[in-house]
Amino acid sequence: MLYRENGQFKTTYRADQQIFPVTQDRLFIGALLVVAFAAVPWLATDYFFNAILIPFLIFSLAAVGVNILVGYCGQISLGSGAFMAVGAYGAYNFMVRVPGMPLLLALILGGLCATLFGILFGLPSLRVKGLYLAVTTLAAQFFSDWMFLRISWLTNDSASGSVSVSNLQVFGLPLDSSLGKYFFCLSLLVVIALLAKNLVRGSVGREWMAIRDMDVAAAVIGIRPVYAKLSAFAVSSFIIGVAGALWAFVYLGTWEPAAFSVDQSFRLLFMVIIGGMGSIMGSFFGAGFIVILPIALSLSLPVLARLLGVSISTAGISHAELMVFGGLIVWFLIVEPHGLARLWSIGKQKLRLWPFPH
Repeated sequence: MLYRENGQFKTTYRADQQIFPVTQDRLFIGALLVVAFAAVPWLATDYFFNAILIPFLIFSLAAVGVNILVGYCGQISLGSGAFMAVGAYGAYNFMVRVPGMPLLLALILGGLCATLFGILFGLPSLRVKGLYLAVTTLAAQFFSDWMFLRISWLTNDSASGSVSVSNLQVFGLPLDSSLGKYFFCLSLLVVIALLAKNLVRGSVGREWMAIRDMDVAAAVIGIRPVYAKLSAFAVSSFIIGVAGALWAFVYLGTWEPAAFSVDQSFRLLFMVIIGGMGSIMGSFFGAGFIVILPIALSLSLPVLARLLGVSISTAGISHAELMVFGGLIVWFLIVEPHGLARLWSIGKQKLRLWPFPH
């Protein structure tokens, strides 16, 4: 009874095209932000920050970037880990080579490095699509692994490619506590997600979706495939690059190229598939699912094994996690290709018609 649109009239185009046209949605998002900024810092522990919240925020940001390319523009990408690596090492080089470089500016410059890298490997999308495009983006992943292992200048002459950062500051405030890292990641996520949402609902986003649905028809009606595809690669790579820099600087602290392996690319793609392709909210659902599921399995599987009178090792839990991931991806692709975001949308539609759904 609370989720109704009766009496909510739109008298201007601006009101009709706002991000959350339903009053209840605006109230829910506002309450969620209040909880995230005000309530969670008082309730969460350091373990909760480091194991769940900070990885969730960074993965959500990366999933938004992947969703722009895969979900909105329809360009299959298996090189998201490479874009994260370029963003991380790009920001690292600006930090160590430019005296007094602000952290926020280094993250932006790292994202711009990832943008150039993404445009370079997005050029094949002008001629190939589908599986062939996936292979070309996978080549970006292998090239990234080779580049950061063999070109020592990029890793500040580190033989193993392992680098580290310390004493991070934002506007003169030290970024050494879990709470400070949480606020920093949350603020960046809110700003970039809002910009991405406005972008995909504008003319640029409509061009991406036209290319995704049928690129030949989009070209016939005047949409430039070159601009649309390369702009999607550029925006997606920038967001993923910023997320990679956050993952390295804020979460890891010390990292090597293996931290951005092809497994990371597949993990981000799984987030988009499970959360919902072509949905900014689906990126959050997918990131939350991927972050929470391993923790839930590691806690529940030993208990279930004891109830059944058997023992399960850590390796067995890891294998079970992979099997569950694979099964869920197959299930979502068959039963609900639009992911958790579609289930959320269906639930809201049911609430609009309750108690007389038809």
